[in-house]
Amino acid sequence: MSINTNDYIDRIFRNMNLIKPGDIPNIDLYMDQVTTFMEKHLGGLKRTDDDKVLTKTMINNYAKNELLPSPEKKKYSKDHVLLLTFIYYFKSFLTIGDIKTLTCELSEKYFKCDSKPDLSDIYTSLVECYPHIMDDFKHNILNALRLTEKCMENTDTSDEYLEKFFFISLLGLDVYMKKQLIETMIDEMADEQQKKNEAEKAAAKKSSDKDKDKVKDKKENSKEDKTSE
Repeated sequence: MSINTNDYIDRIFRNMNLIKPGDIPNIDLYMDQVTTFMEKHLGGLKRTDDDKVLTKTMINNYAKNELLPSPEKKKYSKDHVLLLTFIYYFKSFLTIGDIKTLTCELSEKYFKCDSKPDLSDIYTSLVECYPHIMDDFKHNILNALRLTEKCMENTDTSDEYLEKFFFISLLGLDVYMKKQLIETMIDEMADEQQKKNEAEKAAAKKSSDKDKDKVKDKKENSKEDKTSE
């Protein structure tokens, strides 16, 4: 086999610099400070040097699309940075609409909340799972390599191009199936959110209609009182 999986894995591990909650300043940051912070900590994950981890335009678009709460006096809190970190990872395989569906309740419930768990607790819990995820990642890579060897044997070839094609295809199939699962769950979340919004609108309309009926009854009673006089 010409594929050196250990070399690929080592390169990924070297570049995978997860932001830890303790790395994020406890003071609010201006937009330029946020983009500089993200570039410093996640720059190793860029595919090319020309890629940008985060720009002012991206931040403004996230706020415009309701993925990110607005800053306070042009300053972004630690929770803002945590949400931006989630968005950065999710956008590599999810649409903006899917990210909004996935994170809207996260923002509503846990952004700058005074109870536990808060957003920092949630993020920390995920970061602590990282070593286990990496162990599974290594196992999946080695399994794909074994299956690649089987494909090479079945086709009776030693073509290095086909070897890489088989290997990438097998990894891609795993990614595709996981993406299908994720999208199915997000679609279900979107349906639940829509039903919740419709129920809230119906309840609000019912309450408004009751208030209108009360006002109407009050006016009619007032007219009757004047007539009786």
